[in-house]
Amino acid sequence: MTSPQNIVGPQIRTLRREKGLTQAMLAARCGVLGWDIGENTVTKIETQLRCVVDSELICLAHALE
Repeated sequence: MTSPQNIVGPQIRTLRREKGLTQAMLAARCGVLGWDIGENTVTKIETQLRCVVDSELICLAHALE
């Protein structure tokens, strides 16, 4: 069995919840920053079903402050 490639997903979920944001709200914040994603993509990232590239991680970091 291989380990998940997306190791940041659970941390993103934790930070999002600590900020009181829904997945839709996080997706909207990313959209304002220029990354057009949807709630479904946030779900896939948080559940480690989708990998996150460096530029996306930077956008998520800014969106989560």
